[in-house]
Amino acid sequence: MYNSKIIGLGKYVPDHVVTNHDLSKMMDTNDEWIQERTGIQERRWVKEGSGDTTATMGVKAAKIAIERSGIDKDDIDFIIFATLSPDMYFPGPGVQVQHALDIKTIGALDVRNQCSGFVYALSVADNFIKTGMYKNILVIGSELHSHGLDKTTRGRGVSVIFGDGAGAAVLTREEDNSKGILSTHLHSQGEHAEELVLTAPGMGTRWVNDILADNDPNDQSYYPYMNGQFVFKNAVVRFSEVIMEGLMKNNLTPDAIDMLIPHQANLRIAQFIQKKFNLNDDQVFNNIQKYGNTTAASIPIALTEAWEEGKIKAGDTVVLAAFGSGFTWGSVIIKW
Repeated sequence: MYNSKIIGLGKYVPDHVVTNHDLSKMMDTNDEWIQERTGIQERRWVKEGSGDTTATMGVKAAKIAIERSGIDKDDIDFIIFATLSPDMYFPGPGVQVQHALDIKTIGALDVRNQCSGFVYALSVADNFIKTGMYKNILVIGSELHSHGLDKTTRGRGVSVIFGDGAGAAVLTREEDNSKGILSTHLHSQGEHAEELVLTAPGMGTRWVNDILADNDPNDQSYYPYMNGQFVFKNAVVRFSEVIMEGLMKNNLTPDAIDMLIPHQANLRIAQFIQKKFNLNDDQVFNNIQKYGNTTAASIPIALTEAWEEGKIKAGDTVVLAAFGSGFTWGSVIIKW
């Protein structure tokens, strides 16, 4: 059985920077309040008319990852696209990427696991490669949150957190089982699904005809809802558990971690985990300060930046971990 390894990384974020001061002009908030609770200073939001969408941002990140991988786009056997913000309700953006890259008629799979989407997508790709079904897989995480946020005081608890962007990775077959992705670990707890949720449009609740019929300007069902304190409390527990699960599976201890890249949900969560595992600043990579929470794109964007800055080297033990809506969470242990 093979391992899989990452051979190419890429990212794309919109040019348009939105600072906390910019948000204070839209809603009753301020820079101090946002930074104290989230660590976020600014984020990128797609500008109307720019042409950036979830799919096109994913394509831009993918092109960079493929070029860096050293393989041709036609060597890609499969595409996995993680997002909660597809361009269309259906089909998902995976097929849009296949078309935009002019790749032969390979399979394209969409993953809807929100903040843990990229971790889930990596796990799927890893197991496809492990079994020998595919050799080279393109994995993308991309989000366009800004067009679906309530940018008023009513929505400030959520809207100040999220940003737009995309990240991508190319995975290939590795015959040395001591290298590449060593293990992946996935969990869910659906009893808390409604603590972080967007309910409409949804077949089981409010569908398009309901929204149109009511024409209610105060209807918040199509804006995301988050029970922030409850999510935070669960996240710090699950992050710790799933990181330890991955380390123990590979007979490793926390001091073996060369680089931890947590999902960029909240800087306070990352700092809590860093302290719990006694890691120094060089062992944890955070960029939520300048991008906000880009959900499924946050880990691939951060992973790409860490690699670009030389903070990940051959032989390093890299840990990815995420927690989010569902609740779903997971970790990936990599020997780089």
